[in-house]
Parts: sequence; C-alpha cells; structure tokens
Amino acid sequence: MKVAVIDDDQSVRTSLARALKTGGIEVASFSSAHEFLDDPRLDQIDCVVTDVRMPGIDGLALQEMLTRTQPNLSLVFITGQGDIPMGITAMKRGAVDFLEKPVDRKALLEAVHRAGERSRERKISRAEVDGLQRRYELLTPRERQVFQLVTAGLLNKQASAELGTSEQTIKVHRARVMLKMEAESLAELVRMADQLHLGPASKAD
Repeated sequence: MKVAVIDDDQSVRTSLARALKTGGIEVASFSSAHEFLDDPRLDQIDCVVTDVRMPGIDGLALQEMLTRTQPNLSLVFITGQGDIPMGITAMKRGAVDFLEKPVDRKALLEAVHRAGERSRERKISRAEVDGLQRRYELLTPRERQVFQLVTAGLLNKQASAELGTSEQTIKVHRARVMLKMEAESLAELVRMADQLHLGPASKAD
C-alpha cells in the first residue's frame, strides 16, 4: 500500500509518515494539495491522509477535486479540535474517517487500511464496469434493443412484438447478446444491465 500524507506542518507530516512506516506502509509526503495534485505518481496512491485546514486548496476542496478526477481514491482526514464540523462534512461526502490531532497511531493505521481496501474495491468495480462497457459497444443497435428488453423482464414473444420482428429472430439476437457480453445466465445479464444503467429500449433500428 502507498499512502499520500498532505499537511502544511512539517512536524505533523513527519509524525504521520513515521507512524505509517512502522506499519509497513510506503509513504509519499506533500506540503500542500497543489504539490500532491502535480505529482506524476498520483495514480500509484492507494489512500490519502490529509489535513482539513490548509492554505490554498483545503482538504474539502481537495476531496471534491479527487471525486471528479480520481473517484477510486479514498481519503482519511486529520482535524484539529476546531475543525470537527469540517471533518463531519468530509465524512458525509465519502471520507473513510476523520481523526483528531494528535493522531493515535493505532487509529491511523486502522483507518488507512480501511481506506486502502475501499480504494481497491472501487478500482476493481470500475475496471469491471469499463469491461462491460467495452463489450456492450460491440453489440449492434438491434442487439442492444434486445438486451434492454429481455433484461427489463420481457419474454421473447413480448420482445418480438415490441420490435416488430419474429420470436426466432429475437432468440438469435438474444444468443448473440449473451455471447458478446460473456453472460452465462439471464440473471447475470440483468446484473450487467444494472451496472451499465441501461434505460428503456427504443423501437427504432
């Protein structure tokens, strides 16, 4: 696991980095959110531990930016006593935890491991959806219509009536959809449709 520590206070950065390294975690330290965002190794980071209140881009602004640019990346916030409301806001926006200064080493390691696990799960989920999208793009327009109709619960006969074609043709398209999407069952195909957020099918070719 590789963790980014962001704090404008060098003594805090050093303390956090030391605590993480004792847990066998690789650390990259940054004095500001700007410095972190400009680092070319950003995509190697599994978790971010950041102060809430910092000059320039503060923790909440950084969180908002990463939500758009690095949605898989999980954050743990460090807060001073007066920053607790900001920490709560960060949690509501999806932060894994917020820890009060001075940070307890055990609590820090536990929070970082949870954050790293969440980041890995998000990456796996994102990769799966990307794979589904690539396979979906291989379908013809008619196959996409059949995909949407059968995963919406229509029988082959109903789908054929909806599209104005024969039931046998629907069966052929359905088989091709299953093959191209690499689905072994209708239930799996339905799950794929849900992950792809497919809407109602159109009758148009």
